[in-house]
Amino acid sequence: MTKEGKPAETRLDLQQIEEREEDVPLWSSTRSTPAAGSGGGMEDDLEAGPGAPSVAGAGDHRSRHEARPLIGNRDPKAVNECLKVTFEDVIAEPASVRSFDRVWVWSHALFEVSRLWCYRLISLLLAVPVSLLAGLLLGLLSCLHIWLIMPCVQLCHINMRWVQVIWASVLNIAVGPFFTSMGKCCASISVRIARD
Repeated sequence: MTKEGKPAETRLDLQQIEEREEDVPLWSSTRSTPAAGSGGGMEDDLEAGPGAPSVAGAGDHRSRHEARPLIGNRDPKAVNECLKVTFEDVIAEPASVRSFDRVWVWSHALFEVSRLWCYRLISLLLAVPVSLLAGLLLGLLSCLHIWLIMPCVQLCHINMRWVQVIWASVLNIAVGPFFTSMGKCCASISVRIARD
């Protein structure tokens, strides 16, 4: 609500979304601020997501959704830290044997370009289907874990509580004293090794 008690104006500004900078993605935290005459609604549009209606003049800042794709840092939890392989990690020439400088520079450039474009082409073909399969598989496993496995585990914990009590009593009454006495008997045994 505005100060006058009227409902806040709701607008959808697609022109500013289309005029954004190409190198800065829409969901990036390093985005440019809107122009002075735009009413400050672009920041709300960006936080709400592309194409979402914004409330101009409301002044509220919504929290970012965690499901948005990562563009800058695509491995924030360092899951694939082992794949940070550079040319220097794979090929290195010691001081005693060295190729021509131009050969080294071109080898380095070709290594980086071929690695990058090979990954891009293969991910272009496989990324969407593998992501779909991984999402389906993880969704299925999550559903089974939440609705089947954990209820069964909790059911076993609840129904087997009496077995735990009886088994602990049997161990404490019958098995425990037997092994305690055997331990005391065996504690008096000493072994001496003598050389002839």
